[in-house]
Amino acid sequence: MFPWQFLTSPAGKWLGFVTAIWVQAISGNNYTFSNYSHALKSLMALTQLQLNNLSVAKDVGKAFGLLSGLASDRWPTSIILIFGAVEGLIGYGVQWLVVSQRISPLPYWQMCIFMCMGGNSTTWMNTAVLVTCMRNFAKNRGPVSGILKGYVGLSTAIFTDLCTALFSSNPSKFLLMLAIVPAIVCLTAVLFLKETEPASTPSEQKQEAEFFHAFDVIAIAVAVYLLAFDITGTHGHVLSLAFVIGLAVLLAMPLGVPLYTLFYTPSGTEPSCHNDDIEHQIKEPLLAKIGGPIEKPPEIQNSNEGINLRDVVGKRQLGRTIPLLKWYKRLIFGYCFSHFFVALALECVS
Repeated sequence: MFPWQFLTSPAGKWLGFVTAIWVQAISGNNYTFSNYSHALKSLMALTQLQLNNLSVAKDVGKAFGLLSGLASDRWPTSIILIFGAVEGLIGYGVQWLVVSQRISPLPYWQMCIFMCMGGNSTTWMNTAVLVTCMRNFAKNRGPVSGILKGYVGLSTAIFTDLCTALFSSNPSKFLLMLAIVPAIVCLTAVLFLKETEPASTPSEQKQEAEFFHAFDVIAIAVAVYLLAFDITGTHGHVLSLAFVIGLAVLLAMPLGVPLYTLFYTPSGTEPSCHNDDIEHQIKEPLLAKIGGPIEKPPEIQNSNEGINLRDVVGKRQLGRTIPLLKWYKRLIFGYCFSHFFVALALECVS
């Protein structure tokens, strides 16, 4: 299958939605100012009022999100994502240079500009993925909006817990992660998030609803996982590393949906071929003339066996109702249980 054909296929459509989830999972950096504000305050010798004004400048950047909304009707999704990635890389990159003391502190008004750029960058990311996914899943806009916004809410906890686990709450490394990780994820989304045709048949809409239920289960599992890490107090190096690996696996679990659609032929393709073959095989009128004798076709007269439904629609069609949601629930439950058990055992040993 050629790359463009894959992107316009159902598997490519769901892979684009997965990358949209990842973009939303790292686009809540506007709410992480408190994780590095004390470093800016001490390095730049700011008063509390000046520090508050820096936070206001960041919020002003979000107010300019209307520009991304206007651009979404004129520019393709890839351009909007690239713009947001570059703007965030510059905005948070300069803050990282200041906090890591690789450059001398900039004048206050310049820092306000870069704070504004960092705050505005996420509006381009949010707009790009939300608008595109709402168009791709026009019949399920409510679940799409809820899932994407849910991951925005989790993004702050994801960044904070990752920084605590990996960098011991180092504000310099935290800012470096805010600058680099969103840019990498956005460039990944540029490759796979494209506008496609929305579901047009009831069977496709029903399948989309089933998949969205699976995404809901995964989002709840991520939230519970982050909450469990936060309320269990201080963790050692081994448990922190196990947490990072477990979180990466949970964030990768949505890939199961595009993989499922990739190796499964939708039911809307095969029956049409069978129907065409059956129509071509019919040579005689279905109803006999009035008053004439009704004769059975030779195939039915010479056979006492009924028509096997599996021979008509194929065995794969009868397996269409695979309980994907139930499979995800069992997988996530077993994974979380075993992961916490192994992590706690390693912590006790160490």
